[in-house]
Amino acid sequence: MNIRSASPADIPTIAALVDFLARRAEVLPRPIEVIRDTLSDWVGGEQEDMVLGCASLLQYTPLLGEIRSLVVDDCARRNGIGSGMVRALIGQARSRSIPTLFAVTRAVPFFLGLGFSISDKTYFPEKIWRDCQLCPIQEHCGETAVVIHLAEANDF
Repeated sequence: MNIRSASPADIPTIAALVDFLARRAEVLPRPIEVIRDTLSDWVGGEQEDMVLGCASLLQYTPLLGEIRSLVVDDCARRNGIGSGMVRALIGQARSRSIPTLFAVTRAVPFFLGLGFSISDKTYFPEKIWRDCQLCPIQEHCGETAVVIHLAEANDF
């Protein structure tokens, strides 16, 4: 397993991974143009030179970032790609001096295992205004906000 910064060659694979889970309503869709424009925010998880996972770090403010579009191909789940990508994004947040990261997810136990704690979405109005108000299932959202304060978190 290798976790690395995404490259332009990864854009079609990232788009396909995100699109597949977006159609299952597990992540929000990300148009290929958005992926291309934010490529420096993405990481890929690969095995045997195949990208099997992706995730991105969106910085809202100097103090707040979001881990989003965390996707691992069904065939590669439970082998450490997801946790490796989250750890890589935590490292990126630390290098950018972003002290707080959050995610909005249905995979709460996964994030709790990585040091996140449950929070309330209302603490992240940036997310609500950017994504939640446009989401077609906002009235019936089954996602939970999780947060990690990096100054308090263990080193990864």
